[in-house]
Amino acid sequence: MKKIERARLILKILNKIYPDTPIPLNHKNVYELLISVLLSAQCTDKRVNQVTPLLFNKADNPYQMKDLSVDEIYKIIRPCGLAPKKSRAIKDLSLILSDKFMGKVPETFEDLEKLPGVGHKTASVVMSQGFGHPAFPVDTHIHRLAQRWGLTNGKNVMQTEKDLKKIFPKEFWNKLHLQIIFYGREYCPARSCYGLTCKICKSCYPSRKTAVKTKKS
Repeated sequence: MKKIERARLILKILNKIYPDTPIPLNHKNVYELLISVLLSAQCTDKRVNQVTPLLFNKADNPYQMKDLSVDEIYKIIRPCGLAPKKSRAIKDLSLILSDKFMGKVPETFEDLEKLPGVGHKTASVVMSQGFGHPAFPVDTHIHRLAQRWGLTNGKNVMQTEKDLKKIFPKEFWNKLHLQIIFYGREYCPARSCYGLTCKICKSCYPSRKTAVKTKKS
């Protein structure tokens, strides 16, 4: 089966299982989404959604957040992990949004990626889920699945993102990255499928006998 044929098959399966793709991080505005995505690094969405109501009750916009101390932020977000670094980033980016962007989250990759604590993946999520611009956020989970499904040979998320964008039409990107995440959690987790047992893995590679090891740089 050629790569483009696998891509079409995967789309068909994912659209059938996940016709709707609700955003897993609870938020009321783009600023809250930005903070939630920042907090989700090395943390589950469930844990983030438990923490953010407490944080956003104190500050749900940059002007209020910049007036909180780093320690106040830290005490709330500590369960998310990497809290010292994230606390400082939230404080600093809120100051920048207040001073340079009139309290608004910028709508470009260039400006987003200049904010403290905001990398390309976080910016991609905000552009996609917050503003509706075509983007394909790729984390380590999507990277792993793309390798299992024979969609990339990339050793890092940057190369995998480029490969997936070449295979799938732009109009599918925003929904597809969520579909892949949902599917991976439910059917193709890191420590059980190994590219051998779930429907997509078996459909793409019915004769595969050896577990797939994720290539990392």
